[in-house]
Amino acid sequence: MAVDRDQVLRSAAALLTRKSTATMDEVAKAAGISRATLHRQFAGRDALVRALEALGIAECEAALDAARLDEGPARDAVRRLVRELEPAAALLAFLYTENQLFEGEEQNAGWTRIDERIAGLFRRGQRTGEFRIDLTPPWLTEALFGLLASGAWAVSEGRVARNDFTHMIVELLLGGALRREES
Repeated sequence: MAVDRDQVLRSAAALLTRKSTATMDEVAKAAGISRATLHRQFAGRDALVRALEALGIAECEAALDAARLDEGPARDAVRRLVRELEPAAALLAFLYTENQLFEGEEQNAGWTRIDERIAGLFRRGQRTGEFRIDLTPPWLTEALFGLLASGAWAVSEGRVARNDFTHMIVELLLGGALRREES
């Protein structure tokens, strides 16, 4: 019987977003396969995490495309982006805590592409006068990732209703990023 690699990855993502310390045995059980079968797909935890990283990058890039970042006011594009990223938020929260992905020369260029696209949205909002100019686009990008991760954890722990995810993140981010008229 052929193993559906994508199904294994999604099962691993679902488990690891709830329990980041899960063992490979637990991942195999969650995927409904043996540990030996899991190891044939992924040589170890590092290989599994790298595969999850590739999945996370692909989902982020698809969300960025679907959000149409260049259309309409920047604030509306941010709302669309958060809504499009919501299905991947738990996976992103897990990846956000995986230090091995962000250290050394092995960092995946996909994260740089994603960061540049999101920072470009914040730059556009600054040029149009929608967003404060004292907060740098890279900082606003990091703040967005932090809020996505925090929101995903809050939803998974039942502290925030899933239906409130997008609203709460966008309102907090834009409430701090919107340019205010000086008195």
